[in-house]
Amino acid sequence: MNQSKKNILITGGAGFIPSSLADRLLQNPNYFVVLIDNFLTGKKENIPQHENCKFIHGDVNNFEEIAPLFSLYNFDYVFHYAAVVGVKRTLENPIMVLDDIYGIRNILDLSKRTGVTRVFYASSSEVYGEPVHLPQHETITPLNSRLPYAVVKNVGESYFRSYQQEYGLDYTIFRFFNTYGQKQSTDFVMSRFIQLALSNQDITVYGDGSQTRTFCYIEDHLDACIKTMEADLMINDVANIGNGTIVTVLELAETIIRLTNSKSKIVHLPSLEEGDMTRRQPDITKMKELLGKPFTALEDGIQIILNNLIK
Repeated sequence: MNQSKKNILITGGAGFIPSSLADRLLQNPNYFVVLIDNFLTGKKENIPQHENCKFIHGDVNNFEEIAPLFSLYNFDYVFHYAAVVGVKRTLENPIMVLDDIYGIRNILDLSKRTGVTRVFYASSSEVYGEPVHLPQHETITPLNSRLPYAVVKNVGESYFRSYQQEYGLDYTIFRFFNTYGQKQSTDFVMSRFIQLALSNQDITVYGDGSQTRTFCYIEDHLDACIKTMEADLMINDVANIGNGTIVTVLELAETIIRLTNSKSKIVHLPSLEEGDMTRRQPDITKMKELLGKPFTALEDGIQIILNNLIK
């Protein structure tokens, strides 16, 4: 990628990961970043205040709302991160989740028409479903999507491949595994546990807490994604974005209680009927190549968050 001025669109731009991506991109004076968000889950306070950043309140699922942006800014790169997120929200609003397919089509159609160089798609570890084997590999592991959120992400991946095949629109698919950091909402397990621990409230764990997860610190996540763009890597390819170190949900709760010196107690609730996969672990071969340095250890990442909260 040459270092001339670049216009970059990030959809879902008031969300945790997209706004954090914008913060990092705006450190480069050659990038002009446009964010669009409908505030379904995004927060106004996440939006960077920067002369090279423009925020638009709009819905990517509505073609008329987003089409003028492509004509006005002639984007070089697009990060399509807008989606309904959160396990509870996606389970309770399946039709709303399925409507995100319209946004995928809109982004691809407009990118094709206006000569976007590459589109980056925020897919999810959820496309793997309940794992057939671990670690979950981008090409070897079969996709086992079942719930609407995972199905839409899977369909989205197919759209990106199809647009490349038919129209030559380059893409990169990121399959995001659990990512945590300072801006994350309490819809997600890490930030929820931290909030509860800091207020000495009970931490609820579904089942016996033996479900396994991996947690990637936001700066590692962003390093990998930005390098993918700047170094012209993973073109028309898929990459897991995550950390390979496994931790159980119970161990996570215990770790957070210890690091916060909390008086919180762990309370076990009945297992969720759906939406709570028992195991998750990415194959991180590509992620290690992109990151090019050691991963941030879980306790170190949590401590950074706690230090920032204390400031």
